Amino acid sequence: MSITIKTGADIDAMRLAGRLASEVLDYITPFVKPGVTTDELDKLCHDYMVNEQGCVPAPLNYAPGGHKPYPKSICTSINQQVCHGIPSDKQLKDGDIVNLDITVIKNGWHGDTSRMFIVGNGSIAAKRLCAVTYEAMWRGIAKVKPGIRLGDIGHAIQTFAENQGFSVVREFCGHGIGEKFHEEPQVLHYGRPGTLEELKAGMIFTIEPMINAGKKDIKSLGDGWTIVTKDRSLSAQFEHTVLVTETGYEVLTLSAGSPPPPDFITSTKT
Repeated sequence: MSITIKTGADIDAMRLAGRLASEVLDYITPFVKPGVTTDELDKLCHDYMVNEQGCVPAPLNYAPGGHKPYPKSICTSINQQVCHGIPSDKQLKDGDIVNLDITVIKNGWHGDTSRMFIVGNGSIAAKRLCAVTYEAMWRGIAKVKPGIRLGDIGHAIQTFAENQGFSVVREFCGHGIGEKFHEEPQVLHYGRPGTLEELKAGMIFTIEPMINAGKKDIKSLGDGWTIVTKDRSLSAQFEHTVLVTETGYEVLTLSAGSPPPPDFITSTKT
């Protein structure tokens, strides 16, 4: 499958889908607190996407090759869960960290984003992991412009995270996105500068590093979807959908409630 270059109309449609995905996270934020179940969060997000936004939840019944259909509308990955955690009747407790991963389909176009939430009073270690993961994502985003290569993005993320004492999950990566949930290219969160595909204006893809407090090794659970750290260490992830512009990048999954970019972004981006 080749990498698709989006037209102006495509990009406008992706801007809308991306903003709506981010607004789901804005909406759900006040509900993420001790005692809530991830099933309850899933239902709230589902109803908001369908009834308020007129969107389709992309994960619901999504069944890529070899997987049984995903049974929920969002992914909720708690503590040592790396990604694709399935909402359940398990209550969040004080000190948990949880990633909420949202993908909406609006007018046939996908918007994909995720954020970490600290439930109640998180530990210093958990807060640091989340902060480093957020900055690692932005370190990758900041590299995006025509002419650079995907390896430059992965290298920026990997070196920053590892210099902070954390590890980068290898088996899952960012991806092209548009009318399909997952398109080319694959966007690795590790790598060597100057390698892999060259970026061109009009490409749209996600950057979504999964960073572990312990070792990088992972395993899958029996439900066929949930991925966890093998050593049971905490894992965190943030995700944005990014457009390559003529001169740099545009983050498509921003909304009024999005966490602000790190200081190094606001001081250098014009």
